[in-house]
Formats: sequence, structure tokens, C-alpha cells
Amino acid sequence: MQYGAGRHHWRMHRQLPRRRAAAEPNLWQSCSREAWTKGRLMIKVKGNGLSIGMVSWAMLSGYAHAYDVCGSLQNAYGPFDYWVDKNMLGVVEDHHFTPEVESLVRGKSGYIGGDIDYTLRAFPNHPRALLAMVRLGEKIRSERPGGANYSVRCYLDRAIRFRPNDSMARMIYSFYLVKRKKNAEALEHLEVATQHATESGNLHYNLGLVYIDLGKYDRALQHAQEAYRLGFNLPGLRAKLEKAGKWQDPPAAKTEPDKEQGAESAAGDLPQQ
Repeated sequence: MQYGAGRHHWRMHRQLPRRRAAAEPNLWQSCSREAWTKGRLMIKVKGNGLSIGMVSWAMLSGYAHAYDVCGSLQNAYGPFDYWVDKNMLGVVEDHHFTPEVESLVRGKSGYIGGDIDYTLRAFPNHPRALLAMVRLGEKIRSERPGGANYSVRCYLDRAIRFRPNDSMARMIYSFYLVKRKKNAEALEHLEVATQHATESGNLHYNLGLVYIDLGKYDRALQHAQEAYRLGFNLPGLRAKLEKAGKWQDPPAAKTEPDKEQGAESAAGDLPQQ
């Protein structure tokens, strides 16, 4: 009876996480694999059916609440698109995301994490603030810095929820994942970032750096050449490719001959009557 009850309990509740996360497919995708894998591991380890259902549900419920933990994007100020609403940046960059906050020296209104949090709730896809939050988490070795309402990964998830096609946000997310050896997930974000890459030398340069970390030197070279073509001439990316023996100069641009000169040349080659 206990086994049957436990199995029924498991069947009855195991679909709830998917329903609760249905409104946030990107967030669900990012956390579901680990949750369900751990659920299956619990089934293998535990021998009592009732324990299986209740313990697995308790574990899964933490992931089911990921949407609640990462919060709604609604905010008293914003949310604004960093790339569109530049005129609204003054409030956050003058009073919260100051140069000292960005460089992780000290907070403007309290904790550094609190000032970056304010910035990212107002501008979820603020690229420099996203990168600052990632760096802050690494600096203090915490996924949830003091003053932050969410984990570092939550801020990245929120940015993607807000603007799924934001190439810079995807690139920063992939950078975060590569550092944690989650290369498969990082590649998924990089593919989306590449599809929506703009004429930004900065973006192509950073995409090249992440592809190098993944060992994808052919892709790194493509983005490096594009970055330099667009005038973003920092030497670090090329130096990394040269060190790996993967750098190649871009092919010389083909230029069409002037039509008048071409006509004269062709006429000169004709046999004279």
C-alpha cells in the first residue's frame, strides 16, 4: 500500500513544475534537465515508493519555483530596453551603476550587488551591468551577492526572457556557462547570438573570445576577422588565435576594375585592322 500510495503521489504531482513554468519556457529549459535527472536518481537510490514520491517532489519543487525565485520582469521603473531606451539610462547610471560600482570598488547607495540589482531590474539587458554581476559573483565566490534579489544566473535568465534575440546578453550568458563547464548550453546561446549579431565589432570580438574558450577556433577566427573589419582592433583575440596556431589573415577584398579602364584594356587587346 505504501508503494502504491507513493507512486500515485509521484504521478499526481510530477507535472506541476511544467505547468508552473509554462509561462517561462527559457527558464524552464535551463533548470529542467538537472531537476528531472535528480528526480530519477532519487528513484534509484530510495527503495520505498512513498519516499520516492515525496522526496523527489520536494527536490523538484525547488526547481518548479525557479520562475518565482527569478521574479517577474515588472518593475516600478521600467523595464526598459538598454539598446532602445537610452534616454532613460541617466537615473540608473548616475545614481546606481556608477564607474565605481561597475569596477566593483564600492556601492553607491549601499551594497554593490544592490546597485547592480537596481540597474538590472530597470534594464534587464544592460550588458555592462550583467557582466558586472557575473564578475561580482566570481569575486566573492557567491551566486547571490549581498544586496541582490536574485542569483547571478537569474539575472541572465531575466535578460533572455526580456529580449530573447539580444546577442550581447546571449554572449554574456554563454561566457558565464563556459566558466562553469556547461559548454553545450553555452553553444546554444552562442548560436542564437550569432544569428542576430549586428554590425558591432565589440560583439564579434567577444563572441570570438568565447568560441576560443570552447575550442571552436574556426568560428573564433570568423568573428575575429569580422571584428577587425569593423574597426574593433584590440589585439588580444588575434594573439590568442596566433598562440593556438589558428590565425589567418582575411582574404584580400576583391575590387572590380573601373569600367572605362576595362573597356580601354579590352580594346587595346583587339587585333588592329
